[in-house]
Amino acid sequence: ALLSVTLVPVLMMLFIRGKIMPEAKNPLNRFLIWVYRPIIAGVMRWKLVTIALALVALGVSWYPASKLGSEFMPTLNEGTLLYMPASLPGMSITKAAEVLQTQDKIIKSFPEVASVYGKAGRANTATDPAPTEMFETVINLKPQEEWRPGMTTDKLIAEMDKALQFPGVSNAWTMPIKARIDMLSTGIRTPIGIKVFGKDLGEMEKLAKEIEAVVKTVPGTTSAFAERLTGGSYLNIEPDRAALARYGLSVGELLDVVGSALGGEMVTTTVEGRERFGVTVRYPRELRSNPEQIEREVLVPVMGGAMVPLGQVAKVVVARGTPGIRTENALLSAYIFVDIRDRDIGSYVADARKAVAEQVKFPAGYYITWSGQFEAMERAIEKMKIVVPVTLLLIFLLLYLNFRRLTETLIVMLSVPFALVGGIWLMWWLGYNLSVAVAVGFIALAGVAAETGVVMLIYLDHAWEHARERCRAEGRVPGPSDLYGAVMEGAVERVRPKMMTVVAIMAGLLPIMWGSGTGSEVMSRIAAPMVGGMISSTILTLCVIPALYALLKQWQLERASRRAPEMKQAVVYPPGQTS
Repeated sequence: ALLSVTLVPVLMMLFIRGKIMPEAKNPLNRFLIWVYRPIIAGVMRWKLVTIALALVALGVSWYPASKLGSEFMPTLNEGTLLYMPASLPGMSITKAAEVLQTQDKIIKSFPEVASVYGKAGRANTATDPAPTEMFETVINLKPQEEWRPGMTTDKLIAEMDKALQFPGVSNAWTMPIKARIDMLSTGIRTPIGIKVFGKDLGEMEKLAKEIEAVVKTVPGTTSAFAERLTGGSYLNIEPDRAALARYGLSVGELLDVVGSALGGEMVTTTVEGRERFGVTVRYPRELRSNPEQIEREVLVPVMGGAMVPLGQVAKVVVARGTPGIRTENALLSAYIFVDIRDRDIGSYVADARKAVAEQVKFPAGYYITWSGQFEAMERAIEKMKIVVPVTLLLIFLLLYLNFRRLTETLIVMLSVPFALVGGIWLMWWLGYNLSVAVAVGFIALAGVAAETGVVMLIYLDHAWEHARERCRAEGRVPGPSDLYGAVMEGAVERVRPKMMTVVAIMAGLLPIMWGSGTGSEVMSRIAAPMVGGMISSTILTLCVIPALYALLKQWQLERASRRAPEMKQAVVYPPGQTS
């Protein structure tokens, strides 16, 4: 806007040279007028019918609007997949490595996959609390030009998911950056998560299993996995204090031996060039693979240099317990991870909520919340409830400050709902869901639609003012024929600048909507409502606004003609003076 009033006039002075073709002789302008003149003539003849048809089109748009799904944001194709299956607690490291290798081999067999790298359990850091039964496999994909014909990311994920069906393993598919953002913001790595809150871990696990079973029956569910709050295996070493006293040992000395024998103790550091590595020593696996071997093979030094088996001074048992404890909002929590496909998040959660409410009974003090991307979508909806009304109010105020009349302001504001018609139909045709990106596109569409309406109304106002001045010069009152001529002049003779406004906007949006590459998923959903809305907004601007304007001015003329005799009868002349 700033450049249009500062730089553009200077550029026009510098570069517009020579003979300029009159607008009336421009072949493109003459063609537009030739097409538009019979249309506007029919509109002026059937003004009420035109407005009624526009209202019908607005009402019919309820059908595609009711079919649109909802989501937080469209999935951004990162070029890499993240496969995050989970299993029941208690899986050994050996079994986890075996399952992980098998999964990697199956994934690598797909021709679209460039490389696969997976891990089981947590990384070597205290900030990663992942258990051994939780896998993370990064799948680097080849460029899409090298994929099989007709293959898409969704189809590839579906094929991989079908090939990776293991008993006791629940699959989940996402992308690396998206997964990290989701887990940091909500703690849920799948599109939808259910959080169970309560006070007793056993009761919470029971409820989580019931919800898992119910959610699996909801159409669109590909996997549902409830975290197990019990079932973890722990190796407990319980010191025998009486035996320790007989050998002259303390509990601390016993735990030091256990820590170095089973956990390992760094005894030295090896230097290899610029790198340094700690050397850890502990008992070999064959001497610590089960409680009986640990009791028999782990030796504890006592006074006098003797060595006694660990089983003589402690009891080694395997106990069952919780694999991990989560807390949120000062309450214990359990997570249920739900992965979906071929359904939007909004409608899926509505069906799942209904199914859970009907089939799962919650004791007092226990409840659930829906999380994941659905939680982010709900937060975005609450913000949009503020942003959208404020945006419409600002548009209304700017229009009113421009026209200084309420009627013209309302006529232009009508372009906003009619502009939504084309945006909604195009969204439905393309199969897009409502999201934050789509909301941004509709908000931008409201401003652009108001702009095109202002352009039409300004030309109609100028033509009507010119007609009124001509009538005053001729000493007569403007009539319906003068109004008809003014509307035809303002609408038809200035069709070129209106079409230029629309075409320029469409030319900038179409490459964005049909573009491909990283980020195109979001940008296309911003552009689609604007492209469809500009089509319906153009029809409104060229047909409905002139009809509304003509009806308004015709009503004002009739009102003025009725008031004229009344004003004449109310005139009181001085004595001796007549009309």
